[in-house]
Amino acid sequence: MSTTWLGELLSEDGRRDPYPVYARLHEHGPVVGLPHGSKHAAIVHGHAAVGRVLRDPDFHVLDAEYLDRGSTRWRAHPAVRTMQHSLFNDSGDHLARTRRVFGQAFGSTRVSALEPMITRITDHLLDRLADAGGAPVDFMTRFALRLPSDVIGEVLGVPERDRAAFPDRVRTFDAILELGQRSLRELRAADTAAEELTSYFAGLVAARRAAPEDDLISVLAASDALSEPVLLANLVVVFNAGFRTTANLLGNGLHLLLTHPDALDALRADPATASSCVEEVLRFDPPVHFAIRYATKDTEVEGVEVPRGRTVLILTAAANRDPSRFADPDRFDPSRTDNHHYAFSAGPHFCVGAALGRAEGRIALSRLVARFPFPALAAPPGPRHHFMLRGHDRLEVRFR
Repeated sequence: MSTTWLGELLSEDGRRDPYPVYARLHEHGPVVGLPHGSKHAAIVHGHAAVGRVLRDPDFHVLDAEYLDRGSTRWRAHPAVRTMQHSLFNDSGDHLARTRRVFGQAFGSTRVSALEPMITRITDHLLDRLADAGGAPVDFMTRFALRLPSDVIGEVLGVPERDRAAFPDRVRTFDAILELGQRSLRELRAADTAAEELTSYFAGLVAARRAAPEDDLISVLAASDALSEPVLLANLVVVFNAGFRTTANLLGNGLHLLLTHPDALDALRADPATASSCVEEVLRFDPPVHFAIRYATKDTEVEGVEVPRGRTVLILTAAANRDPSRFADPDRFDPSRTDNHHYAFSAGPHFCVGAALGRAEGRIALSRLVARFPFPALAAPPGPRHHFMLRGHDRLEVRFR
């Protein structure tokens, strides 16, 4: 059976709905070893095992040191170089330095101060939904992508007039993160998107050095804490992640509420439950489903050997449905307590924007339901095919 797990996940049915595969994996314990010659040494999916590997210093992200062991050809690809310079794939002292720089901007205290701005943008976008007069609108385009894009845009200092150009480039760039093989065509398109995004932020950094404004890019441009390539790479990745993952949180969350009327009724009756609702959305249908780590020495996970240099596929979304950790894990229950999920990862690569994403989700869902007490799906959403950034491309909703 172990030879088919990756094939099942990457099949059309697995991409459409991976949760049945996750459930079968749990029947085989917290970790399954894969045969020699497989892309990964093991799949880690149990809640405790996932937490251990994500925090284990003997397991690293696929950093430059790892990639260079196979070939240095990756250095010719701007998209891959951008990821390697960023928080996503950096490690050690470089990672710690970058996290300190961006952590100050996205910590809980700073995010609390941003809540009036998030509320203002949310209410403006809700006004735009009301303009449709109850006709079907695509929630993803009209709200879910716009809110986090405008929020992270204001934090960084990306002018509003420029934000509409980002979604297509970001989707193209993010394709290199997907589970499974990527085509040369996809890689070349991602390289082009990376060059365009890097060029844009280079121009914005130069402009802020010449004329600083009250935004994060002005602060970073005046600092020498990060080298220019690292600064630009992290601006690209932080902006991308700042709206793609939160957009999926909002879309996944609204779809769950619309298909679980009791949960929608509970949130409508008590907006203060929005925080627990967001945590359950993150557990039940997270925007990101997996991570990959490699072993820096011969080791094991729950008795499964992982030789030095081999990778493990970490299914964080499967860990969020582990029946040994969560009662009735396949039930969407916003009243769930002790909801310790891995939607934001754990360890050195815990999401630096977690507090901001949670705040946006809480404010947006509570105010949306207060403004439109009886939203309804206008059409079934299309199938989803991605694991790294899992969300709806379209979500047609009537807001009444």
